[in-house]
Amino acid sequence: MLRNYRRIAILAGALSLVLLAVTANAKPTPAEALAITPTQQDVDYDLPTKAEVAKCTLDVDSFGGISGFVVKDASGEVLRRFLDTNGDNQVDQWCYFKDGIEIYRDIDTDHNNKVNECRWLGTAGTRWGIDRDQDGKIDSWKSISPEEVSAEIVAAIATADEARFRRLVLSSSELDSLGLADKKTAEIKTRIAASLKNFAGRCEAQKIISAKSEWIHFGASRPAIIPAGTDGNTKDLTIYDDASAVVETPSGKEKKHSQLMIGSMVKVGDGWRVLGLPENIELTKTAAFRLLSPSNAAGSSGETVAGTGDLSPESRKLYDELETLEKSLANASPEKQAEINDKRTDLLTKLIKNANSAEERGNWVRQFAETISAAVTAGNYPEGVKRLETLAEDTAALPGAKTLLPFVTYRLLQAQKDAAGQKEEADYAKISETWTEGLEKIIEDYPTAPEAAEAMLQLGMAYEFNEKPKDALTWYNRLLAEMPASEQAKKSTGAKTRLDSVGKKITLKGKSIDGKGAVNLADYSGKVVLIHYWATWAGPSKEDMDTIKDVQAKYGKSGFQPLGVNLDGSATDAVKFLNANRYPWPHAFEEGGIEESRLASEMGILTLPMMLLVDKQGRVLNNNVHAAELDAELKKALGLGTSASGSKNKAR
Repeated sequence: MLRNYRRIAILAGALSLVLLAVTANAKPTPAEALAITPTQQDVDYDLPTKAEVAKCTLDVDSFGGISGFVVKDASGEVLRRFLDTNGDNQVDQWCYFKDGIEIYRDIDTDHNNKVNECRWLGTAGTRWGIDRDQDGKIDSWKSISPEEVSAEIVAAIATADEARFRRLVLSSSELDSLGLADKKTAEIKTRIAASLKNFAGRCEAQKIISAKSEWIHFGASRPAIIPAGTDGNTKDLTIYDDASAVVETPSGKEKKHSQLMIGSMVKVGDGWRVLGLPENIELTKTAAFRLLSPSNAAGSSGETVAGTGDLSPESRKLYDELETLEKSLANASPEKQAEINDKRTDLLTKLIKNANSAEERGNWVRQFAETISAAVTAGNYPEGVKRLETLAEDTAALPGAKTLLPFVTYRLLQAQKDAAGQKEEADYAKISETWTEGLEKIIEDYPTAPEAAEAMLQLGMAYEFNEKPKDALTWYNRLLAEMPASEQAKKSTGAKTRLDSVGKKITLKGKSIDGKGAVNLADYSGKVVLIHYWATWAGPSKEDMDTIKDVQAKYGKSGFQPLGVNLDGSATDAVKFLNANRYPWPHAFEEGGIEESRLASEMGILTLPMMLLVDKQGRVLNNNVHAAELDAELKKALGLGTSASGSKNKAR
């Protein structure tokens, strides 16, 4: 039970966390407890009046062995419950009730007096949000129903809130976990990128949702399953196609009902995600990309990422040719793929010229740049570099070049780098120099474009790879200063923490991959700890595990302890790998993969492999130790026959 009421966490407003001190054996008053509010604003919970608060009671009780405060109204109905789930005399769950039913809960799973999970319960729905940086804003949805996804999309469009929309869209790691064929995966990635790029424009163009619009209900036929084995898929896929939402908007003295097209939705774990939005969200029947189409079952055509709802007869013919051509790409030989890609660029060039609108033209330009750059990177179309150079020249003369040109230029630069690296006598030093110069030119020419943020992040990564941490920090700091709201800035924050970590104490705490406990660096005080970040898709990081196993056997009794941090998008593949290979040390895992996982972002893990060596006091000795030097580093850290020569601060 809570024997010492030393303090109770109060969430003042929606964001800030304040501690209210109370005397050693005193309880907070009902008024103090009822002053606590949820971190999220859209929570409909009981709010008693001042007169009703005066009649409320607060007691300490135990619920299934968990101690906590419970606030009840005059009739004995529960209003709030504040729990201490780990017995440290600190509240770590804040529970809110409506008509006696718990409908919302803020949770502090890290036990650091900061909320990092938010759950809607009971009659309020099934949403379970993750707040990785603990700033009061949901970063991703662990659980969310299709109905709630559609309501969130309506709210995001009504407020033109791209961040709110982004967390409803399939992430790259989630998409990779679905087991789709490579071609379909690439197609969806391109579609998602275009949809995110154009989100603000689509919000502005649509006329059916205003700031006063309200979500009414979700519209779709029954969900469908695309079975494993269809078109090369390795897993069953649960989906909705042609999903929609009905919204209600005040219009004078009346209320107007409209249908918002959402398009395809796919189930990922306990949640649902969308694949972007249709180009025209006001259509009564979507013309968007569909997952369940004849191409999945019988090999006939589906739609491409650019959308086909308003194509002219000439463009429709070109589009059909493009669809037929792309179907032949997957099973073609490398020589044939180059020929097919050449024809594809011709068709895309014509589609750009024949576009009916600036948005349609922009989508074809982006599809051209994205797909041809990917083909060059895959080594299937070396001539694609020249075609991208021509595209960049042509795009400069188009309306909307201000937003299109940085998109094309960045992908041209990427293709140039990859094509140069594929040559037999590649000069990697020259390639790296050209790459960094090109990135700097993008930042100079397009300082406010999203590609500028990506270029700064890539520059930081490039200098890390070339073991120039000071130069890397310069770019990470500039990214944080100039584009602090970008997704790339979040990654650079962690990278900066990692590069500055030598000689400093760090924390690492996450859920065990087997779900049976936690992995906490603090539990290994007095040991030299190796933190190894790995994923099943990163071959070198898996290869390092055999080296770690060897040194664990050699130095384990001397005080060495490895800890693993898995960065797969799903724990399934990682657990399967660990079950097949005996690597008997704790492994932490949280959803999100290397792109979105809290465990990756906290230390700015941008590439794998990555290992940090920590001394017996929890201070970083080496912020990027290589497997080949691990034995020698451990001898020094453990004081086994060699004297320490100082801390290393280097980056690959």
